[in-house]
Amino acid sequence: MKDRLAHAQQLLAFEAGYRAGGIVVAGMDEVGRGPLAGNVVTACVVMPEEPLLIWVDDSKKLSESRREKVYEEIMAHALYVGIGQVDPAGIDEINILEATRRAMRMAAESVPADVFLIDAVRGLGLKGIEIPLIRGDAQSYSIAAASIVAKVTRDRQMINLDAQYPEYGFARNKGYGTQEHIAALKKYGPCPIHRRSFIGNFI
Repeated sequence: MKDRLAHAQQLLAFEAGYRAGGIVVAGMDEVGRGPLAGNVVTACVVMPEEPLLIWVDDSKKLSESRREKVYEEIMAHALYVGIGQVDPAGIDEINILEATRRAMRMAAESVPADVFLIDAVRGLGLKGIEIPLIRGDAQSYSIAAASIVAKVTRDRQMINLDAQYPEYGFARNKGYGTQEHIAALKKYGPCPIHRRSFIGNFI
């Protein structure tokens, strides 16, 4: 637990300069740029310095059960949480990068921050200072929190969609191109939540 506390403190310390003088800092991240199905989902989160949630980390480093627990902690303590998403039709229309950018703008609309720490994406035109950070979810407490919110939000969507389209295994693969998923695509063809611009090589 000491290691977890030290890591969380390190993530928060990274933001100290941005938070100085009462500046409101938001973290932004996305999930779902690579899957063959489902929405791209973004989150914009403003976290208080206290309480320090010691399990906040890059969502990819946490187990599914741990992410769920930390998600609930974040939602209980966050000052602001915004969610943005673009569906498969929108992704096909404008491409995944522009869909991600659109979803990020949507997520930020309801978050009154002075500084937005953004995982890699730049030039969103937000009402605040934008600071893109490569692998930001491994450096920033706020971006890490956003990565968890986005990941759990999208995973829950895919689990729910699995009940509608059970043949594709969405509860297990979350829409990513696993061997099971690709085999189902070849057997059954695409369903309404597949990204047509992503699946041309698989059907």
